[in-house]
Amino acid sequence: MTDKHTASGPTGFRAAARRPVRVSQQDLVTMGRLDVGHGDFPLLIQPRVESVNPTAWVDGSRELVESLLLRHGGILFRGFGVKGVAAFEDLARAICGPLLNYNERAAPRREVGGRVYTSTEFPPDQCIPLHHEMSFSHNWPTKILFYCDQAAQEGGATPITDDRLILDLIDREIRETLIRRKVMYVRNYGEGVDMSWAEVFQTTDRAEVEEYCRRAGATFEWHSGDRLRTRAVRPALATHPRLGTTVWFNHAHMFHSSNLEPQVRDALLSEFAPDELPRNVFYGDGGVIEDEVLEHIRTVYWEASVKFPWQEGDVLLLDNFLASHGREPFRGPRKVLVAMGELYTDPEMRV
Repeated sequence: MTDKHTASGPTGFRAAARRPVRVSQQDLVTMGRLDVGHGDFPLLIQPRVESVNPTAWVDGSRELVESLLLRHGGILFRGFGVKGVAAFEDLARAICGPLLNYNERAAPRREVGGRVYTSTEFPPDQCIPLHHEMSFSHNWPTKILFYCDQAAQEGGATPITDDRLILDLIDREIRETLIRRKVMYVRNYGEGVDMSWAEVFQTTDRAEVEEYCRRAGATFEWHSGDRLRTRAVRPALATHPRLGTTVWFNHAHMFHSSNLEPQVRDALLSEFAPDELPRNVFYGDGGVIEDEVLEHIRTVYWEASVKFPWQEGDVLLLDNFLASHGREPFRGPRKVLVAMGELYTDPEMRV
């Protein structure tokens, strides 16, 4: 007689082995919207469970993150428990690969980690208009990330704009004039009212600065007192290298003297000519850009912007072609850090 009470069970059947449950990378997160206007810009990604490691998730989801960024222009990672400079740096590197130095600086920053920087260190009562990072240069980061280490007591949002909307919102005559005449950026270093050329170019070697300017298609003039003046003519537009999308892409409304506080502007112009200011902008042919032109552009950006309050641990990823960013005034301590990746060089400037 056969004994049916075997190791496989009293009925002679083996117990079914447990099969591992396969969970896709996408199943580990939820994707949605912030309900702050303009649909799903930025896309909101949150973990389904607390144990999701954001760096590990990105490592396993590179193609997904890339496709989502190209579609939405910006992604807000929220609720992943990113804590501290090192954690942010790891996540930024997982997204971008090697991070970029901040050369040809337009604003004071401090490096606090491996190519992780403080955000623009302007006084907290000042508003920073929306702009693309380094759109005044011959090269710029394709991706930029912001990390909220400490949210301000009041205000301090980082407004963002989907620049695929901006081109059509700018007055047609203004748009066509700036596209045709281009933009000339004039910067003067060493007057004691802005950053020195050594800080901007991160070197004390004049020869290095001159070589950088030549590669960038900028002219340079050395003046007495260790002063330097540079001029660079740039287009008003840029084309996304992967999508072929054309966007408004320049720093004219940022560098123009009309962006200064009126009393500051008046004080500077009482001592310096317009092309001797620490920074100013002209049409590419040297003509004066009217104040109302730049005020119109700043207003268009602001009215089209999306604003949300920071939560500590938030990481905002932007495609630097498709999205611009700014800063609202704030009260209380605020610590927002920045990292940049994937350097893009204007094809006309490649040598």
